[in-house]
Amino acid sequence: MNMDAAPLDRWALSRELTRLANADPMALARDPPSHAARRVGVTGAPGAGKSTLVGHLAQLRAPRGRLGVLAVDPSSPKSGGAILGDRVRMDELAGNAQLYIRSLGSRRTGDGLADHLPEMLELMDRFGFDEVLLETVGVGQAEHAVRAQVDTLALVLLPDSGDIVQAMKAGIMEMADIFVVHKSDLPGAQRMATDIRRIATMARHAPGDWVPPILLSAAGDPASLQVLSDTIDRHQAWHAQAPGVRALARARRARYRLRRLLELRIGQFIAQQDGAFFDTPIAEQLAQAVAALPHAQEAA
Repeated sequence: MNMDAAPLDRWALSRELTRLANADPMALARDPPSHAARRVGVTGAPGAGKSTLVGHLAQLRAPRGRLGVLAVDPSSPKSGGAILGDRVRMDELAGNAQLYIRSLGSRRTGDGLADHLPEMLELMDRFGFDEVLLETVGVGQAEHAVRAQVDTLALVLLPDSGDIVQAMKAGIMEMADIFVVHKSDLPGAQRMATDIRRIATMARHAPGDWVPPILLSAAGDPASLQVLSDTIDRHQAWHAQAPGVRALARARRARYRLRRLLELRIGQFIAQQDGAFFDTPIAEQLAQAVAALPHAQEAA
């Protein structure tokens, strides 16, 4: 727990998160803070019960220190708006002074995350959070990016939903640190766990590697939720003692952040062009787009 942290200024944090969400990409370059919150990601297909699961985890983990919940909701590609239902489903958590919940629209991203999320996570660090729970949109095969943003990644699957096939296609089976068969009171939960276990046995692990456990959970089974929370703690402890793993995580985050900022800046450049620009040869279009990057950086 961060005992030296000042009382949480919720209004200032909310204002800064909104500013970041609307910031120009080239204005976001800054070094990360020294304090770094533990980051736990919860991903999986829509309807898997991620929000409910995150809500229960927050209740279990909030007493330990300052806890943030960032829940990404899909934005409409037409209007840009988002339902932002995750915060509504977590209303029962209100009243904890050390708990902060924020729903984020995915906006222009297609990877299950939100615009400028790396900078938002760093903002949570600057506000002294001990841990951040990150819930992704749940878009299936595109959801690789969350791996770069968190220390521990829980993949939530539904019994007999076909999610396991989609997860295999996405490769996220290789990225998850914990498999969670949620709503395990439904038929087919044990069979789903067996299927995951069979697929997981094909992965090779070096001595000392973390071997992802396969858990069953249900909102009405507090013991199963506690087991999940305890398993997150075990993985966090392993992660903290594995310098090679931490170095890889830092590199992943740096690569993702730079790539995403470049994508956003190039997107801005393309949106500003008229039809005549696209009548030029593609090589010229590419050269002009690349040339726009240093000019934008100098102007920032």
